[in-house]
Amino acid sequence: MESLVPQEILDALTDVEMPRLVSAPSFDEQIEAGGFVVPVYRTGCVVVGSGAAGLRAAVELKRRCGAVTVVSQSAWGGTSACSGSDKQTLHTANSADQGDNFRKMARAIRSGGSMDEDTAYIEAVGSARAMASLQYLGLPLPQDTLGGTLRYKTDHDETGRATSCGPRTSRLMVKVLAQEAIRLGVPFFNHTTAVRILATDGNPDRRVAGVLAVRPKSRTDENPLGLVIYRCEALVLAAGGPGELYRDSVFPNGCFGSLGLALEAGIELVNLTESQFGIGTRREGFPWNLSGTYVQAMPHIYSVDRDGREHHFLADYYRTTQELASNIFRKGYQWPFHSTRMLDFGSSLVDLAIHHEGELGRRVFMDFNRNPLPVSGDQPFSLKRLDVDVSTYLGNAGAGQELPIDRLRHMNPLAIELYRRYKIDIAKEPLEFAVNNQHMNGGIAVDIWGRTNLEGIYSVGEAAGTHGVTRPGGAALNAGQVFGTRVAEHIGASGRAASPAAGDVDALAASAIEHVVSILKPDSPVRMDAVRLEVQARMSEKAGILCTQEEIANALEGARSLNDRIGESGIGFGRDGEAGRALQWHHMALVSEAVLTALDHYVENGGGSRGARAICDPDGEALPMARTGPLSNFRFRLEKESDKHQQIVVKYTGVTFVISTRENRHLDEDEKAFFERDWPAWLTGSIYDLQMTN
Repeated sequence: MESLVPQEILDALTDVEMPRLVSAPSFDEQIEAGGFVVPVYRTGCVVVGSGAAGLRAAVELKRRCGAVTVVSQSAWGGTSACSGSDKQTLHTANSADQGDNFRKMARAIRSGGSMDEDTAYIEAVGSARAMASLQYLGLPLPQDTLGGTLRYKTDHDETGRATSCGPRTSRLMVKVLAQEAIRLGVPFFNHTTAVRILATDGNPDRRVAGVLAVRPKSRTDENPLGLVIYRCEALVLAAGGPGELYRDSVFPNGCFGSLGLALEAGIELVNLTESQFGIGTRREGFPWNLSGTYVQAMPHIYSVDRDGREHHFLADYYRTTQELASNIFRKGYQWPFHSTRMLDFGSSLVDLAIHHEGELGRRVFMDFNRNPLPVSGDQPFSLKRLDVDVSTYLGNAGAGQELPIDRLRHMNPLAIELYRRYKIDIAKEPLEFAVNNQHMNGGIAVDIWGRTNLEGIYSVGEAAGTHGVTRPGGAALNAGQVFGTRVAEHIGASGRAASPAAGDVDALAASAIEHVVSILKPDSPVRMDAVRLEVQARMSEKAGILCTQEEIANALEGARSLNDRIGESGIGFGRDGEAGRALQWHHMALVSEAVLTALDHYVENGGGSRGARAICDPDGEALPMARTGPLSNFRFRLEKESDKHQQIVVKYTGVTFVISTRENRHLDEDEKAFFERDWPAWLTGSIYDLQMTN
């Protein structure tokens, strides 16, 4: 039976209109620093970033009477508001019919390794509260007639803890949180780019004092760069991941994230070796992940060479039509590339094949008006000849339609509507796509309250390096909500954001501005656009899903050389209005070197292939097979079990990168809470560990 959803419902879940911001407050103070007359705004806490995680932190802190301010490069322009997939996932604890409990969920979240056990449990136990509060704010998560939340299985999820509002789940999350923030009177400074953290001198007692930002509206003759200072006692870094790091990326344009800011401030980063890559449409058109029903509809996938000839290339990899079609389907809930899924004719052979077609200069498409073509010598595609897990799923979904477009329309009409909004009608024309970078699993090192190693600075969302090697799809959206709340609770308990920060920052501001001016050299031969091209090409070509120890080492040398040139000559740019963007590319160059430093350390010490990448090695233990024979060029190392139990830590000294490792934090599952014993810790606030200095 066809699923008939009225057009107005499809429109409401696809065209999600965001709330209008009120005017930003005025700057009532200014100082002379570094040759500039700079406005100063005083607040208790600054949240850098206006995505779902940052807004959660702002809303929860404001509810606790904190003086909190949001600073955003582009409100509603980041990954939360602009990225997604067919039915973008929120991963939360499920009901008992799925055999769920918080400890089991925590084990599943951390099962990929290199993740702190306490963090995984916090995300699990906090997920119910996060989901309920989003529903209270108006997030339209689907329910059955008895009030249960509808669920399905997603990446690295064998239980079925996923739910969704459709392709715009995270945008709807941003919307309801933004409406609440505006209702509560949280000040927003839009079109404002944080470029340098202000921190007091002295180790180990350094603490945050504010942040320097570039705000074009504040440009004057005495301040041509539009520099502004936000004085605060707490700072939450929530500006997402380094989306601009890769050329082949499904991130929206302009996503630079918070990692460069953190590195320059001496904040520790972890797990930078771990990212997610998968199939999606690129940012040159409409960037979107092609997981879920896009591939579960089993479209025909083919490539086109420079002469316009079509190639049914997946037939060179899979032995039968059934095996080929079933693994296209499995990309729906095995969407991220994973090295071990290249073995035994698994679903990541699809990613490998698509990547290889790109290296051959071919463009890859999926056609929803054609079923997969047969493997040579085998029978044609048939819904009656599919692997059991695939046929069972399609049977339960009622997706027995003849063509992929009809199966997709039945299972998820929103998936078709979404591309139509961007002038792409996949019901009529093939869809071009590739393997792209999609998410940074590593990031800023934080403790169980979201604290970094620099006192007063916290991190949430994709900026925080909490995810380990792999994570269930949608766990990142949940983590941002859970830790956004915990950060606000901790800042509220500390009292450091109860009122706007006092004290002058003249000397710190002058030092920060001096650094910024040393990078901004309009006439430098190291041009901003050239930095972008070099960083993105190096990361996509040498640090994508397939790499070798030699390529990584050479890429690291190239990244070091680029940063040396920037240090000597600065970054050249055109007009004053490009100053903020030039500083962001300085940050991306630093982040690139940090990622490659961690990756080089990992591989040089025998690290093997896991979630993000296959480390190709002629002496590797694992050899992918294809229908045509062994794929010897893609032989790879297997992951060492011991590497799952630790994390690689990177810290920038201002001159070089320092590498260390630490064991994952352990959670004793035999230790049980007891009400009368533990209630006083809550009543007195000792659970927040406020005396600890990071």
